[in-house]
Amino acid sequence: MLLRYFYDEKLAHASYMVGCQKAGEAVIVDPMRNVEPYIELAKKENMKIVGSLETHIHADFVAGSRELADRFDATMYISDEGDENWKYQNLEGISHKLLKDGDQFKIGNLLFETMHTPGHTPESISFLLTDRGGKADKPMGIFTGDFVFVGDVGRPDLLEKAAGIAGTADVGAKAMYKSIERFKALPDYLQVWPAHGAGSACGKALGAVPSSTVGYEKQFNWAMQYDNEEDFIKDLLDGQPEPPYYFAVMKSVNKIGIKLIKNLPEVKVIESYKQLQTLIAEGNQVIDTRPSDVYAKGFIAGTVNIPFNNSFTNWSGWIVEYKEPLYLLAKPEQMKDILIALRSIGIDYVLGYADVDSVMEQAEKLDSYENVTPLEAEEILEKENAELIDVRNLTEFNEGHIEGAKHIMVGTLKNRLSEVPADKKVILQCQAGARSAIAISLLKAKGFENVVNMTGGYSQWVRDIQ
Repeated sequence: MLLRYFYDEKLAHASYMVGCQKAGEAVIVDPMRNVEPYIELAKKENMKIVGSLETHIHADFVAGSRELADRFDATMYISDEGDENWKYQNLEGISHKLLKDGDQFKIGNLLFETMHTPGHTPESISFLLTDRGGKADKPMGIFTGDFVFVGDVGRPDLLEKAAGIAGTADVGAKAMYKSIERFKALPDYLQVWPAHGAGSACGKALGAVPSSTVGYEKQFNWAMQYDNEEDFIKDLLDGQPEPPYYFAVMKSVNKIGIKLIKNLPEVKVIESYKQLQTLIAEGNQVIDTRPSDVYAKGFIAGTVNIPFNNSFTNWSGWIVEYKEPLYLLAKPEQMKDILIALRSIGIDYVLGYADVDSVMEQAEKLDSYENVTPLEAEEILEKENAELIDVRNLTEFNEGHIEGAKHIMVGTLKNRLSEVPADKKVILQCQAGARSAIAISLLKAKGFENVVNMTGGYSQWVRDIQ
């Protein structure tokens, strides 16, 4: 048997290639949209990709199952659990197998058994894997998707918070409690292969270890320690992070389908600063992908700064308007990876990009913003008519914040501009300074001029002031 692990750090997303070497056939579990890494490994291992397994309709990334179906006629193994709202659509012409609890299928000598594990979503399923090529008659592991993570379980409130389906959080939490009881009945030795690691917004306490065992999770996963459903539900729903706006889009995309990458519009090169100025003047979205400390010293007015790092995908999903054209300022050698990151969450309406170094050299006028230390921020607050805005997550804010600070989480800022005073200086602050830098670029692009960023954030404030 062949088992290989793939991890997208920008999404904290894990996927797997599982293959029968004797048959030369492999499937991908919870595939990402960029299927090239799977293709490369399949060629190296002399395997044919014959299928993809989805544990549920994902909310945080575009699944690559339809890409694999198009390129290899690979069969989609997908859930048929849940009510009519949780059925995959537009499967005509695509080889697929709808699965319910207890259903089995084989890939060469590998046996997969479906286990319905609702809670994160109604249709969520897990896959028990038995390698019969090695004469085993019991499973060796379970692909849990967003059901059980290392140290955590999937959040049940996304349908309510991200998709707007009222009343589903409590129902999902109750289902999760029952699914966990069923999980606890599995053999301790079973390996656990989840779809996410630390940093994913699909839970609140995910570990950074890529895999675990049923026995270990039963002992140390906080969610496995309850024998009272009411207490479990209360603690499961408490303290969940804000789901990015794009989660609602992903639910629809993965249920209904999305354009194949080969059919996306061509990304054209913007040759001059004047072309870029025209695009900005017309109201188009322009993202500058440089590091925030570089951007702060000089940028083209009207652009928003989302640095291309491991947080790029997440903040793009919060800030970018999906239905509007998007243009990028980036280094040409980074564009391939930037497009992969954007397309992984369905941001496909990218029409052009400019070499950021070239247009910056051509720019006739640059804007900038001021960074201040916590000590300088304290002085401004004491002597000037200023307001402090904390752009961290609500859970962080509730755990501790600067007295008098207003809370507006950075991802929600674009929809709460009316809450930002235009008649006084505004100091933006997060935990360390990275998120507030994104926030200040967004405010500057929306016409707020009297804004400054507090470097070091709340962490530095605690060290310097308190």
